[in-house]
Amino acid sequence: MTARIYKPTKSAMQSGLGRTKDWVLEHEQEAAREVDPLMGWTSSGDTKQQLKLTFETKEEAIAYAVRTGLAYTLEEPQQRKTVRKAYADNFKFGRIGAWTH
Repeated sequence: MTARIYKPTKSAMQSGLGRTKDWVLEHEQEAAREVDPLMGWTSSGDTKQQLKLTFETKEEAIAYAVRTGLAYTLEEPQQRKTVRKAYADNFKFGRIGAWTH
């Protein structure tokens, strides 16, 4: 069984960077999900995929995986590209996609 260690990205529904500073250890799915014939719900007997552990640093997450004997894959976060913009750029002459009223 393998575990995935990653740093979560911010969701599209939030503007801040809350809950993106910790590292997460998440177990990969071992067995395929099954469809319940009566209700049509999907279910699985694998309860480890519901477990999500958070750590303050990457080294703590790796140490936990090594200590418990878990094989793990590490996903490094990509750096965000910030584009500096000024409010006045919305009104400058000759901009692409000019706004008209």
